[in-house]
Amino acid sequence: MVKVSIVTTLYRSAPTIEAFYRRMMQAADAIFGEVEMVIVNDGSPDNSLDIALELHRQDPRVVVVDLARNFGHYKAMMTGLAQARGELVFLIDSDLEENPEDIALFYQRFQRGDSDVVYGVQETKHGGRLARAGRSLFFMLMDALGDRPLPRNLVTARLMTADYVKALVRHRDREFVISDLWQTTGFRQNQIQVEKLSRSPSTYSVWKRIDIAVKHLTTSSTRLLYLIFYLGLFIFVASIGLIAFYLVRYATSGIGVGGYTSQIISIWFLGGLITLILGVLGIYMANILAETKRRPYSVIRRIHRSAATPVREPTGIASPLHASADSRRD
Repeated sequence: MVKVSIVTTLYRSAPTIEAFYRRMMQAADAIFGEVEMVIVNDGSPDNSLDIALELHRQDPRVVVVDLARNFGHYKAMMTGLAQARGELVFLIDSDLEENPEDIALFYQRFQRGDSDVVYGVQETKHGGRLARAGRSLFFMLMDALGDRPLPRNLVTARLMTADYVKALVRHRDREFVISDLWQTTGFRQNQIQVEKLSRSPSTYSVWKRIDIAVKHLTTSSTRLLYLIFYLGLFIFVASIGLIAFYLVRYATSGIGVGGYTSQIISIWFLGGLITLILGVLGIYMANILAETKRRPYSVIRRIHRSAATPVREPTGIASPLHASADSRRD
């Protein structure tokens, strides 16, 4: 029986994957003994897959899941979690910005017996004053417009029970922010503070963060729709009041409504507002279309797993999580 499954993803990870494997397996072996490592190649354009396959040939505990193309970090992580067979699952990035040896800290906190998930947070995010201000503004808007507040300063590293992971991968969302799914799944979750190193610049650009924010709001939030409704209701009531005011003024004093400027401002304001509302509704409908297609959100080209290790098939509702083009035991 596998005591713990280490799940990680690859994307331009060639410089770090070997060192990550050595440090991670050494730390996990010292605590658990029975360990497997699930490595998901998310269409990495470098030779990360070749290095991972060599590790698989040298160590049968290494399972390599090769995706058909790049599907994105979140979906690659969820695909790897669906393949994990351990009683506990430790999710961590392979770029060594999170210390593999921290698994001991996570397990120490887990042993208190009051957690199904122990997740890591960093004290403060790295970056300059402008970057920190941008992140604060991002979270403020997400909290104001979203149905649930997003947790702050999360890192990928987290130790989870198999029951929690099974519940997590049952989510069928095609567009999602994984921190929201972690939170939505529930169970008993507790945090510990860890150190995250900044070895490389973030791959999440400003525009990518904006795209994530839009997708999060339009796939998980209903508050934005209610705000649009109340805004439209306010403008409607205000316009009725303004019409009544001008009619009363015309009836009592004979002063008509004049002014080209006021008409142009009204047309531009209402036209822009209508365009904005239609745009928001269009994004919601586009996401509904994507969800109703029920396409797998990742496609596995091949699974490289030792013949001595039985393959765990996804069960129940989790089966549409991905489509597998080929699965092989080496």
